[in-house]
Amino acid sequence: MQYDPNVVKKDFPMLLKEMCGKPFIYLDTAATSQKPKCVIDGISSFYSDGYATVHRGIYEHAVVATERYAEVRRMVQNFLHAKEEEEIIFTRGTTESINIVALCYAREFLQGGDEILISEMEHHSNIVPWQMICEEIGAHLVVAPFNDVGEICLEEFAKKLSPRTKIVSICHISNVLGTINPIKKLTELAHAVGAVVVVDGAQSAAHLEIDVVSLGVDFFAFSGHKIYGPTGIGVLYGKRELLEKMRPYHGGGDMIQEVTFAKTTYQKSPLKFEAGTPPIAEVIGLGCAISYMRKFNRDQIFAHEERLLHLATDRLKQIEGLTIYGSSREKSSLITFSIKGIHPLDLGVLIGLKGIALRTGVMCANPTLHHFGLQSAARISFGLYNTEEEIDLFANALEETISVIYA
Repeated sequence: MQYDPNVVKKDFPMLLKEMCGKPFIYLDTAATSQKPKCVIDGISSFYSDGYATVHRGIYEHAVVATERYAEVRRMVQNFLHAKEEEEIIFTRGTTESINIVALCYAREFLQGGDEILISEMEHHSNIVPWQMICEEIGAHLVVAPFNDVGEICLEEFAKKLSPRTKIVSICHISNVLGTINPIKKLTELAHAVGAVVVVDGAQSAAHLEIDVVSLGVDFFAFSGHKIYGPTGIGVLYGKRELLEKMRPYHGGGDMIQEVTFAKTTYQKSPLKFEAGTPPIAEVIGLGCAISYMRKFNRDQIFAHEERLLHLATDRLKQIEGLTIYGSSREKSSLITFSIKGIHPLDLGVLIGLKGIALRTGVMCANPTLHHFGLQSAARISFGLYNTEEEIDLFANALEETISVIYA
């Protein structure tokens, strides 16, 4: 299907609304994406026309629901180019996915004195779980720095690796800097010392073609709500040989083979990590989102998002007192910035009154902001529905707002 952002925008009901009496311009896709009508309708239709639980009943609706649920797992497998559908675990989101690796792999196979390497640009969800597990087992958290343009220095990264490094966990794309990290190269370096590689793909799944086999990673996590799907659903990809060794982190129905008071035996992956009644409607919605994305030529979408990035960067650079953070050679479609003398919260409120949604605050990445001496910042980010006209409207609104504040 031919990609045209002006046509695509009409598929998203929220983008046809107003905010504060103004046409709604959504520039916060890095936080969460808007949902196309097919996703909304798919979830609603499941509840109204085919609702049943999965993996349990043998009546028609239960069988159909189970088949649809299983089909989405295969869709995700293809989306990530994984070898097997058994390597795809449904979770609540990227945060839970990373916590599963921390609890089920790190807790089981690491010991005191071992090291977990992350980068200075990580989201809190890729910092806190590792801090918690290090404190529990006596391991050490090691941090690889980035330079002032927002790139991890490969030489410095390599120096941080040692035979004690057991896990390397890195974001594919920084949610603050937009940096696209060279995951394949970082993985090669990590594997050379025997470390397992975990990738936070929350920001990359919607904006890059992901091939976990080509990248060579051991685990890859992403969230449905970042790729035009519903909240409450995420994915953890793990190499089968690793998943088979890992113990489940919570227990209940559906993840068991047999239960007696003496002993319980578990299902194989992925079901052993999916205790209880799963988020069936959310999984259905995730499948609808992937189907929607696959309608278009993704290279055209990526090229369009890159044009938006360059257009917005050029416009913002012309504004006096504005500083952009993150100018890596490989960068995704988001811009974090600050304006001298204006608090980001004030800016966000005033821009919001003009109908424009952007992100302000710490971006769930305090250490990244601290690198630049910041306590908070503002961020705009783009999706497949944003247009060049919206960039112009935002830049004009920003200049007007600054002039009012400085007046």
